[in-house]
Amino acid sequence: MTSKDNKPPPPTPDSDSLVRRLAGPSTTKAGLAKDQSDINRIIAEASKGSKFYENEKRKDKDLTERIERILKHRDEVTKGVDLRSVEQSVDKLIAQLEAQRDLSQIIVHVDMDAFYASVELLDNPELASKPFGVGRGVLTTASYEARRFGVRSGMPTFIARKLCPELVIISSHFHRYSEMSDKVMTIFRRYDPNMAAAGCDEGYLNITPYCEEHLLTAEECVSQVRRVVHEETKLTVSAGIAPNKMLAKICSDKNKPNGQFKLDFEPQAIKAFMHDLSIRKVPGVGRVNERLLESIGIKTCGDIYAQRAILSLLDKQFGLMFLLQAYLGIASNVVEPWQREEKKSIGAERTFNPISDTAKIHAKLEEVAAELSDDMTEGGWTGKTITLKYKLDTYKVFTRAKSMDKWVSTRKDDLFAIGKELLKPELPLTLRLIGLRVSKLKDLKVEAESKARGIKRYFNAAPGSPSKRRRIDLADSSGQTDEPPHLSQDGFATTMPGYLEEMEADDDHIAEAADIDEDVEANGSISSIPSTKPKSTSSRQVTGSSTPPPMPGSSRDSVPGSSKPTSSSAGSSRKLAVSTRTDHDRMPEGGGMLECPICGKVLQTDNEGLNSHVDFCLSKQAIKEAQAASLEQSVQRTGSSKKSARPASRKQPPDGYREGMLDFRKKT
Repeated sequence: MTSKDNKPPPPTPDSDSLVRRLAGPSTTKAGLAKDQSDINRIIAEASKGSKFYENEKRKDKDLTERIERILKHRDEVTKGVDLRSVEQSVDKLIAQLEAQRDLSQIIVHVDMDAFYASVELLDNPELASKPFGVGRGVLTTASYEARRFGVRSGMPTFIARKLCPELVIISSHFHRYSEMSDKVMTIFRRYDPNMAAAGCDEGYLNITPYCEEHLLTAEECVSQVRRVVHEETKLTVSAGIAPNKMLAKICSDKNKPNGQFKLDFEPQAIKAFMHDLSIRKVPGVGRVNERLLESIGIKTCGDIYAQRAILSLLDKQFGLMFLLQAYLGIASNVVEPWQREEKKSIGAERTFNPISDTAKIHAKLEEVAAELSDDMTEGGWTGKTITLKYKLDTYKVFTRAKSMDKWVSTRKDDLFAIGKELLKPELPLTLRLIGLRVSKLKDLKVEAESKARGIKRYFNAAPGSPSKRRRIDLADSSGQTDEPPHLSQDGFATTMPGYLEEMEADDDHIAEAADIDEDVEANGSISSIPSTKPKSTSSRQVTGSSTPPPMPGSSRDSVPGSSKPTSSSAGSSRKLAVSTRTDHDRMPEGGGMLECPICGKVLQTDNEGLNSHVDFCLSKQAIKEAQAASLEQSVQRTGSSKKSARPASRKQPPDGYREGMLDFRKKT
């Protein structure tokens, strides 16, 4: 049991927690040095003097205070409690989970190696063996040669050059990434027509039917997949083979780049594999989650068992079910394409140079309302809660929300009026971002289809199916203090509490990092930052291929939308990340003059400089959403006749099993 004297470090400017925070969310990428402490210190020093640095410092202090409150609460709830009795209750739950372990399916996570960089290398072979990064302002990826210096995605280019003076920076070419992504996904679907894309460069396959039909072992099948991808695209892919999606994703990172790893399909082997695994390597555990867990003595999955009583008593803060699943290596093995009904919110936002004039702020808000209106109309969505999000010039983020008795109108003027109503009490303000989001969604297309079917049957059907209504009810409760767990199709917890919100904050971190160079250079405080020499890495080199290779299967499982990469005339807003929790009033989180058509920022630059800035603004998320939409259309074209039936050997939980799991969470 963790000592009650365990206290978090003080939030000083030089604290380890702040240095780790400033390093960003990409520190677990394959190909980086094992010890990144020196690199992270350089990043911290380079960030000093910027508003971004001060905002991250404040967030670190807020998290430290949050940890102090949790530890105080832990001390209170454990007073007079028989912890051994609590442990015995959790042990019964572990036994129930173990009894439901399903080893019948062969799940593969495929992850293209340094996808953007590898595509660039196809078109420019001279980059081979050179350290290079893709993107302007902020890197979208880096070659393995660059990662040896600590260069990684989400890093401002000026810091990347401090770490690696020889770094070659090239612009992004999203049309090429989309083109190559389509080719790769087409190959993957030959082995599983129902594959689930998790982005433009990764996905999950269930190859059980294919292996049985073609009399192949799992390793033979995956080797074939990787070989075909390389033969047809000249790109390399790494893969993990395991009984479920969580394990497969972890395994795909083991032999990067251009490798594969198969985990033994035995309970003891799986638990041994998870025992010493860093908790941060588990999909669904973010940077904030990691620090919270470390505060109660959990650094590896094996530590979860030792702290099971505390986790049970603090279930709301940590998510007992999810962590027990991680300890056991048990997770969902259902592989299906993204379903439209999974969307929980829809929104738009704009970033711009700080403005204080109320009329100009209203003009930006009206632009956002217009785009949101178009998206809601085109997508067939309405909702009952509208949330205003705004970011001050100090990078502090606030939200204000209003829930309606009726469904929100999709008209621009109505959305704009509600946004102005929410903003009015906060004025005057100096803003650099404003956005609107509609949540508690209703799917108008599903309702229309349901009514059409009802007419054919000569009666009016209720909107949506019972399962659809259950999903809406679950989303409706998301604004409550007691956040419901995020569950997979087969009822497994998929993330720790607050993980999806943290992923949205990480997106903000990357966007804000793009402004560091402006703030820091204005203060003249970066000239003395030393460069670094490459350190040894934990990843092996590519053999038998001229293509350098990674990208993590971004531990974030983003929910794809329907947006496609836009041209400069298609709009200037960044889509809000999908969230399953409704935001209510909360404390902060965290040449010539040319206007960027993507973010709306006014730049003093020439056409070349503007194009470079646009490359940065076109986020990777847009490509992921476009690929997901393409996948959905392709799956529809294949038709049900090409869908491979899943073997009937998959274990099914007994009646009431999942409900029992949730009841246990409430009781403890």
